[in-house]
Amino acid sequence: MISSIAWVPRGVAAQLPKVAEPTPEELAAMKEQMENQAGIADDDDDDDEDNDSESEGMDTSDEGEDEAVAHARAVAASLASGAASGSKRSGKGGNTDSIEAALKELDMEHYDSDDGTPDVVQRALGGRLEVHQGEDPYVTLPGDDDDNDSEIEDLEIKATDLLILAARNEDDLSNLEVWVYEEAQALGGEANVYVHHEIVLPAFPLSIAWLDCNPAGGVAPGNFVAVSTMEPGIEIWDLDVVDAVEPVAVLGGEDKGVAAAALAAAEEAAGGKLDRKQKKKLKDKAKRKGPALRPGSHSDAVLGVAWNGVFRNVLASASADKTVKVWDVTTGSAEHTLTHHSDKVQAVAWNPAEAPVLLTGGFDKRAALVDVRTPGASPAVWTTSADVEALAWCPHAPTCFMVSAEDGMVAAYDARKGAGSAPLFRLHAHEKPTCALSFSPSAAAPGLMATGSTDKKVKVWDVAAATSGSGAPECLATMDLQVGAVFTLGWARDAPHLLGVGGAKGSVTVWD
Repeated sequence: MISSIAWVPRGVAAQLPKVAEPTPEELAAMKEQMENQAGIADDDDDDDEDNDSESEGMDTSDEGEDEAVAHARAVAASLASGAASGSKRSGKGGNTDSIEAALKELDMEHYDSDDGTPDVVQRALGGRLEVHQGEDPYVTLPGDDDDNDSEIEDLEIKATDLLILAARNEDDLSNLEVWVYEEAQALGGEANVYVHHEIVLPAFPLSIAWLDCNPAGGVAPGNFVAVSTMEPGIEIWDLDVVDAVEPVAVLGGEDKGVAAAALAAAEEAAGGKLDRKQKKKLKDKAKRKGPALRPGSHSDAVLGVAWNGVFRNVLASASADKTVKVWDVTTGSAEHTLTHHSDKVQAVAWNPAEAPVLLTGGFDKRAALVDVRTPGASPAVWTTSADVEALAWCPHAPTCFMVSAEDGMVAAYDARKGAGSAPLFRLHAHEKPTCALSFSPSAAAPGLMATGSTDKKVKVWDVAAATSGSGAPECLATMDLQVGAVFTLGWARDAPHLLGVGGAKGSVTVWD
């Protein structure tokens, strides 16, 4: 399934993304993780089974050595037989001598020692092994340069390309996919969409937000994405790096240094390294206590994230722990923690005209308005018909906002009318939960809104007259895009006629 999508502004991506090379630290961490996983799997067996496995392993090892020696003797015999066919000798003793000579040549007693002597294969061939220096003409083929050019062309992102980010999960495998959309006019034919590269994620992704702020600091804009998952941390990835194994920054989440310190302390107390069973016992104890979290972290899944395009280092997050946090991406710290919701917080959205104003919505059936310049002030609150699914500000009327709910309703409010004011209108948009809500950024089509639902339908609405009080909302089109239940959608900023949609079937569709 596709749980969230986001468009990347045209032209910000690197023409040729860098290919990441794992650092020694990353390789060591991966090795340790694999060893720990193997250790945990082994420790799931009973002690008796472990003992049986060990004894069987020893037998197998002995058998393996016997087989290797027997194989060597057979090779030696074959060599001796070959030698005998080219020379004159008589009697059984001569053949035995040849076998013993061949075994001596193979030096099987020292076959597993590494003393700088020639390779056993070279010894078996009587030193007739030639090492070819330089390029192998059978490997370096005339078309290799063309293949390299083709690989570079596949990796290249053209200035006309549009990029769509998609958070995807299938069969317990979670990743972030970077899709390229080539418009029909750029190709001179039909439009094309394909996955350029993907990033493996540690947990089920719930929400993504593109941002241009480099967590390492500096004023130069970059190409990054914030990813929230079922875990309490928010990962930030560099989209201009292919095959990256670690995010460039993590906001909150598990403090792995605490676990490492606990392991080091336990090993010091034990007077040496712990065995697998001791490590597993320590991990089980830590799991029962819950992971140690970084200061300021959420304590549960992060359901929504939103980047502030004016204050570029600011990111807002909504969590199942009932809080909203405002983060400084460059320092990795939570500047504000808001606790005005009484249940899980599903969505957050910054006002396009007043950058410090944040809209939040949760499962307590409330939408709230907060000015983060005065985070201690009581927020303005509106009651909704059901649990909030999505939020969106009207770009053509920035004091108005839309709230979609679990009962399929979409309600419009005007913040100028004050907290608790009646909605400007209510729209029974879908028969099932309206999970997604998005406004087109096009100034030529103000009030163009799209909704998506688990009823598998995507609808496009004109709400310009309704938000101004001069008319009613009008449904312009309804489409089943064959993506299954619709969980996410969004208009392209650089091509406002394009609507990206993702759903239960796990693919991204662009509706032109």
